[in-house]
Amino acid sequence: MLYDVAIIGGSYAGLSAAMPLARARRNIAIIDAGQRRNRFAENSHGFLTQDGTQASEIIEIAKKQLEAYSTVHWQNGGVKKIAKIDEGFCICIDGVYSIQTKKIIIAAGVTDQLPEIPGLAERWGKTVFHCPYCHGYELEQGKIGILATSEHSLQLAMMLPDWGPTTLLLNGNDQLIHTEWHTSLQKRGVIVEPCLIQEIRGEAEIVFTDGKVIALDGLFIPTRTYITQPWLAELGCEVEDTPFGQIIKTNATKDTTVKGVFACGDIARLGGSVPFAVADGMMAGVSAHRSLILNGSS
Repeated sequence: MLYDVAIIGGSYAGLSAAMPLARARRNIAIIDAGQRRNRFAENSHGFLTQDGTQASEIIEIAKKQLEAYSTVHWQNGGVKKIAKIDEGFCICIDGVYSIQTKKIIIAAGVTDQLPEIPGLAERWGKTVFHCPYCHGYELEQGKIGILATSEHSLQLAMMLPDWGPTTLLLNGNDQLIHTEWHTSLQKRGVIVEPCLIQEIRGEAEIVFTDGKVIALDGLFIPTRTYITQPWLAELGCEVEDTPFGQIIKTNATKDTTVKGVFACGDIARLGGSVPFAVADGMMAGVSAHRSLILNGSS
């Protein structure tokens, strides 16, 4: 079968992109390796009608709703290679088999680069987070930490007191902060802790190299994100480097720099959250459908 559209990634953006195409009765393939970015978090917050719902449950409901459309086909696995062909594209899945499609929507997500601090990675999504809008309220105005990784950390430190008493952990990065920032943070009641972190233990206890320990209810880390799909460079999509990480360059209608290829979700926009991803996916799905008709692929 020659699919009208193949969607790479079956999380929030990818499934959202699938819906308008399914409702237009287009034959689509959803290729998914089961590696959602927020798989480490139990619940999702901030998404209307689904606030507090298990993140995995939202995905399962979306899948069941899409399964009601007979033109939706699932391909479980990871993309290994994409080649351009006369009809569009040939996508190799798991190095075992291939499918052909007229258009592609990339919704494959990104990878968070976490600081190499002992005890941090195993608490990611549990007591260590990247987004206060997603997880700050549930900390019940408890003690909050913010790890300084860039100047963006200082901006986030200014905001976090709305969710609870805040400590900015410089972790030895004294050069990040200057007098003007010190004054602004002080006005917001933010405590600045300059010492190096040795490890994180317990729920969210920060142990410093000088022996000092701070017990927190939650820790926020502005991560840099990376695109880890090697086939993307082979496909030719332009990637932008930003202070927050890598994203695929797209226009307002989610077209990439490669004709017939669209991108949406965290891999194509900054500010990772479920509502943003869903909206981005809808735009990509509608744009791919319009492209099938207006660009002569019918």
